[in-house]
Amino acid sequence: MASLKKRNGKYCVIYRYRDNKGKKKQKWETFDNRADAVKRMKEIEHKKSTGTFVVPQCKLMSELLKEYVDLYGREKWALSTYDSNVSLINNYILPVIGKVDLSDINTRFLETYYKTLLRAPACATKDAPEEEQKTIGTSTIRDVHKILRSCFEQAVKWELMEKNPAVHATVPKYKPVRRQIWTADVLMHATEICDDDILKLAMNLSFSASLRIGELTGLTWDCVDISEEAIEEGRASIHITKEYQRVSKEAIEALDGKDIILVFPSESKLCKTVRVLKTPKTETSIRRVFLPRSVAEMLVRHKEAQDEMKAILGSEFHDYGIVLASPTGTPIGETQIRKKFAKLIHDNHLPEVVFHSLRHSSVTYKLKLNGGDIKAVQGDSGHAQVSMVTDVYSHIIDEDRRKNAELFEEAFYGKKNLRPQMGDTSGHQTANTITLPEGVDAEALVKVLGNPEMMALLASLAKTVEQ
Repeated sequence: MASLKKRNGKYCVIYRYRDNKGKKKQKWETFDNRADAVKRMKEIEHKKSTGTFVVPQCKLMSELLKEYVDLYGREKWALSTYDSNVSLINNYILPVIGKVDLSDINTRFLETYYKTLLRAPACATKDAPEEEQKTIGTSTIRDVHKILRSCFEQAVKWELMEKNPAVHATVPKYKPVRRQIWTADVLMHATEICDDDILKLAMNLSFSASLRIGELTGLTWDCVDISEEAIEEGRASIHITKEYQRVSKEAIEALDGKDIILVFPSESKLCKTVRVLKTPKTETSIRRVFLPRSVAEMLVRHKEAQDEMKAILGSEFHDYGIVLASPTGTPIGETQIRKKFAKLIHDNHLPEVVFHSLRHSSVTYKLKLNGGDIKAVQGDSGHAQVSMVTDVYSHIIDEDRRKNAELFEEAFYGKKNLRPQMGDTSGHQTANTITLPEGVDAEALVKVLGNPEMMALLASLAKTVEQ
């Protein structure tokens, strides 16, 4: 049985085992907090009772990675994370440093390894065939570094390494590519000229509800409230409880079907992937989003058309309850939506963006509409961190900066407003401009009015005055 002991501010799980030669040995695994230690102790005791316990013991990098995936990855990773991490391990780590002794791996070794990757060709993917391959990008190396850092951290806990060599390793600088987005007027034009009903509905849903494409393609009718009463009362909504993904059969087996709600029938026995409905990536992703009336009515018409097709096909209609379904009821995957979207852009010479950018356009538009109410937008988008929403502000800021240049040209070089006042862009007092009492600090007042609680109080007082 395993036991728990606190040592030097750490929590250690201690247990005995027999090595390959049958000799009794003792093992200590170290954790930063008691909860993780207790969890590991229970895991060890359970696996020992079922005869499935494997003692972390390895000398080569390949052996460590195997145990890391088996003992850590299967417990912590989601399906898509498992697929991507295993792919990185198999493509970029094992072939290069898999046979290296753990004792030879230090910070300098890792930095040399990362530089080697920069000169190596990237592996072919479905989006980038072999003939189009370039060298490995800094984003891929950053992801490799994340895996190695986590892997070595586990090795330290398992007392296979004294310290984590990845902690202080310098990684080639990653330069993120800024995603371009459509403005509202461009998006409105795109929806008006789109003659594909599925794509039009997908674009309107993604934009109005700030949906990820997996949430969009995984939306089911049982999570849609578009009753006459709901629409009339302004509470038509969708409830995000699942998402659509294509994942490997290996990942499903390795993770024992974790997070899986439904597995769709495989197109072929030879196919290594399957389509699934799964739980969302984070708890914050589970949310209810209220719909504009126009979008709710689009869904009503779409449901009527789908029900008509269901009645015509009868038993040949595969009723999975999917909103964005093919004429036979099967789900329309992410790839199909992206292809339809790319064709719309190409055929109509629209600005080049990816479908996911509609979600960013949505967040930007909502922030402008509500005066920067980040929490309200975060509730719609399902972002885990507020910072993910504030990052979108960059699009807004750039637009405002361009407007500043135009105002500067008109006011200064046009000599229309050489003595501007705060809040005055015309040189003249507007109907919405007030004169502050003497002694009132304008900047301090602006900060007070920027407080949401204060704004709510003032709004309440205003209603009282009106009455």
